[in-house]
Amino acid sequence: MSSTPAPAPAETSEKTGLRAFFGNAELLIVILLGIVSVATAWVSFQAALYDGQTAKSLSLSQSATAEAESLYLEGNQEYVQDAQTLARLTELQAQIDAGDPIAADVYDALYFVAVSEHFGAAIERADAINATDTAFYTSPLDDEEYQAVLFGAYGEKSDEAVALTQQADELDARGDWLTLTTVLMAISLFLLGVAAVVRSRRVQYSLIIIGSAIFVFAAVIMVTIPVTWV
Repeated sequence: MSSTPAPAPAETSEKTGLRAFFGNAELLIVILLGIVSVATAWVSFQAALYDGQTAKSLSLSQSATAEAESLYLEGNQEYVQDAQTLARLTELQAQIDAGDPIAADVYDALYFVAVSEHFGAAIERADAINATDTAFYTSPLDDEEYQAVLFGAYGEKSDEAVALTQQADELDARGDWLTLTTVLMAISLFLLGVAAVVRSRRVQYSLIIIGSAIFVFAAVIMVTIPVTWV
């Protein structure tokens, strides 16, 4: 006489438990509401942090831009003064070449008072080039080392301002994506909340599926945004 083996009690219990869990729509909705609520709060917190970082980066960028403009104006002012000094020195040199005895003393006095160390070095380099190449005139105002002294700090600060602006744009984009994620999760919460009060099982599970799908999509966006704590 053959007999069919009875199913294992553990397997039967497990299947019954899963069926009971997924068959209880209210319990499933409560669990999903809790998960989505926590995730929404977390995303909102991250979005607020990114908004703060964006504001901070923009503030630093504006400060760096203002400082860069100040450095440029300072360098340009010295450049204009040096250009005027060079014009006067050229005029005096022409008078010296013409044999004016007073022009040499005026030249030396002006050079001592108005010519800075880096501009004097530029004049010497330009004179050396002009002495060997008479076809073209090389101005000390175009000397690269001289230009670096006048506008090097401006260039560095300007690059810093640009980098901070780019950083602010990146942080703002992350904050916008997190804000979108918050909106999607809010929609998911709304659908799950509606599912909790409707009577039709078919409508309940339809709302659960749609709300869960929206939440999963929002969660995918959330995990692509780096977590910040500052």
